[in-house]
Amino acid sequence: MTFRELTRKKKKLSQEECAALLHTEKRGVLSVLGDGGYPYGTPINHWYDEAGGVLYFHCGRVGHRLDALRACDKASFCCVGTPEDVEGSWAKRVRSVVAFGRVEIIDDRDKVVDITTKLCHKFTDDEAYIARELEGFAPATLLLALHIEHLCGKVVVEQ
Repeated sequence: MTFRELTRKKKKLSQEECAALLHTEKRGVLSVLGDGGYPYGTPINHWYDEAGGVLYFHCGRVGHRLDALRACDKASFCCVGTPEDVEGSWAKRVRSVVAFGRVEIIDDRDKVVDITTKLCHKFTDDEAYIARELEGFAPATLLLALHIEHLCGKVVVEQ
């Protein structure tokens, strides 16, 4: 599949800038093809494996998102950065990234624990808290691995 390029090329982020945003921001919106052909997007936190070109998400064992992915594995993920001040203006500069790809559903306890631990470290370094969370929830958790086929980003000044 050929993915569209940005219309406004001057606003395009480099791949390095896209990766930096995915590493630093904690959440975005994962969109799938939901019931009746309607898009279904939900806010979710993520962990980015830049070397592997994969975005990981945690997921329960039942639900609309999982049903949708079992029917069609194509998805997109949008991550919006924290708005930045523009010197001398009321306007804000906002960076965003969109990743397109196919999602693999992973039900491997060791992989769930590994990736979920990395995800938790985006929020806290409290090892006792992380251990309690994993002990309580890892058995009921799946991973979604979005294998990125296309990644693009842009910066806009909201004015």
